Amino acid sequence: MPDLSFILSHAWLIPALPLASFLLVGLVLRPLHKPLAGAVATAAVFAAAGLSWWLAFDYLHLPKTAGGALPVLVPTSVEWLRFQEGLSVHLGTLLDPISVMLLVVVTTVSALVHLYSTGYLHGEDGYGRYFTFLNLFTFSMLGLVLAPNLVQMYVCWELVGASSFFLIGYYYDRPSAVSASKKAFIVTRFADLGFLLGILVLGYYAFTIHAGMGAAAAGQQALDFAFLTRPDVLSQLQALQGQFLGIGTLTLAAVLIYTGGAGKSAMFPLHIWLPDAMEGPTPVSALIHAATMVVAGVYLVARSFPIFAASAEALQVVMVVGAFTSLFAATIGCTQDDIKRVLAFSTLSQLGYMMFALGVASYEHPLGYTASMFHLFTHAFFKALLFLGAGSVIHAVHTNNIWQMGGLRKYMPITHGLFLLATLAIAGIPPLAGFFSKDEILAAALHSGHTVVFGVGLLVAGMTAFYMFRIYFVTFWGERRLSHLHHQDDHSHDDHSHADPHESPAVMWIPMAVLGLLTIGAGFVPIPEWVRLVPLDGKLPEAHHGVDLAVAIPGTLAGVIGIALAWFFYAGDPQRANSAVLKLGRFYAVIKAKFYFDEIYLFVTKSIIFRLIAGPIAWFDRMVVDGLVNATGWVTRLGGTAVNASQTGQVQTYGSWLMSGVVLAVVVLWATTRQ
Repeated sequence: MPDLSFILSHAWLIPALPLASFLLVGLVLRPLHKPLAGAVATAAVFAAAGLSWWLAFDYLHLPKTAGGALPVLVPTSVEWLRFQEGLSVHLGTLLDPISVMLLVVVTTVSALVHLYSTGYLHGEDGYGRYFTFLNLFTFSMLGLVLAPNLVQMYVCWELVGASSFFLIGYYYDRPSAVSASKKAFIVTRFADLGFLLGILVLGYYAFTIHAGMGAAAAGQQALDFAFLTRPDVLSQLQALQGQFLGIGTLTLAAVLIYTGGAGKSAMFPLHIWLPDAMEGPTPVSALIHAATMVVAGVYLVARSFPIFAASAEALQVVMVVGAFTSLFAATIGCTQDDIKRVLAFSTLSQLGYMMFALGVASYEHPLGYTASMFHLFTHAFFKALLFLGAGSVIHAVHTNNIWQMGGLRKYMPITHGLFLLATLAIAGIPPLAGFFSKDEILAAALHSGHTVVFGVGLLVAGMTAFYMFRIYFVTFWGERRLSHLHHQDDHSHDDHSHADPHESPAVMWIPMAVLGLLTIGAGFVPIPEWVRLVPLDGKLPEAHHGVDLAVAIPGTLAGVIGIALAWFFYAGDPQRANSAVLKLGRFYAVIKAKFYFDEIYLFVTKSIIFRLIAGPIAWFDRMVVDGLVNATGWVTRLGGTAVNASQTGQVQTYGSWLMSGVVLAVVVLWATTRQ
């Protein structure tokens, strides 16, 4: 290991800061001084962001390996759990290009969201509680990113899920928020069960291999990523003949692990929780459900990529599910009227982009791996900006319904300009960040021979531009439409429906402006130079440089066509859109109802699982199991009552029992002697 700077040796300080703030704010400041709670929580995350940028600078200046790659470091490793000799779990920090990149993304976006929240939730009763859970989430996500093994990642993975539950249900006095938080928690718990089973399957065989390697595995544990991704370990895992329903052991483990990632990143059919998660405050949506938490599934697949690369079937699953989710979510996004839900389905679609990019990657065609991480990096900034922009609008007009907005560019010029910037970025218009990372993904699909996936990606690029400019034109153009309804998602104390909207305070638009600058500049960061899939022989191929015109031209053209269609239907005569909806008829209604997946899940849950499975089990438990227990008690009580009747305390009663016993003994002896 090369000589390390202070921050590289003490990378654990970055998650330690929000953890310390979580304890301080939650236990001391929250009940005593709410404004100070927000200030301390925000300062702690800004400090963590500063350390992350410092760490990234020092890491990128480390000497590269012989193959030309940046080094992989584990500067901290402390034994945490020891199960038996040779099987233990360590807490530590793992530094490599993708973990360093995620450190910068998570802390930067989290710091800006914390600052934005001090204005957005000013005066809220749960102000201190909000920042307590926001700090907990930031710590959990950083612990997940830095995890050197599957167990630490799983523990932090569950803490991220708990933080999401608390923040989605922030408005716990609203039934819709409570239902949304429970829905997110339950759906992701089923996915996390698959993740846990995958760890157990992989761990069982990895421990056997680890034990047989002896000194060759010294300094590594069976569940360390460094051990699991070694070429000699992967070859032994591939050679295992264990089968489950015709699925190889390594493929089974990889698919189970992917199940956890699919749940956290809301891949089809586990997507149903993410749109409902918009019930939380808008800054929560910006941080957890757009920029950081939901990319944890993508990060899990990238972190474990050598395992997936060793199983073509597992990568096929990642590719197909990702491509389908991307198209499926984009289709629904074209019909929604709630500005936050449109952004939620946009997030689903972009996560599908990242997933199928990983699915088309291989050691022969590694660009998909780089493209996925590049898009993760750029998407975090412009999607967080879109959500914060939506929050600024909601803060001003007190509704989420885009049809109750309109003409807001006159009243909110800063929000309008920044929202337009982010909308152009996600539409893939050059030279903004989304253009570069989207085209990397399309190029990866095309050049790896997956032309159908490339076609899906190109179609989704056009649809993304359409539905994003749909909400842009309806929200900011035209004449202002009065909002007659108070919205129930976010805080609002007074009915300002008929007052003119106004620009958000500086504490809200300054974080948006910073994200705007990142949206402009993130595409020029040489992520493809730093984040590359290292082949098994350790020798890096040439990095992908420049713009591939064979992809950039049709990709940009798709975005321009999408913008033009949105302008035609929604910036001009509104009857054009109404006429198109009427012509589509039932088809449009089915899409707007999200293909009735929520209703299907409710039917399966209530009519099949509850009634046909849980109901009979509950009856058996109540009538048979509890019945036997109750019968045992009844017999015991009956016996006790009978015995109690004989215990009168009267000499006459005891004398009669004595004489009866003597007579019975005499009769038994007499009967015995006669035989």
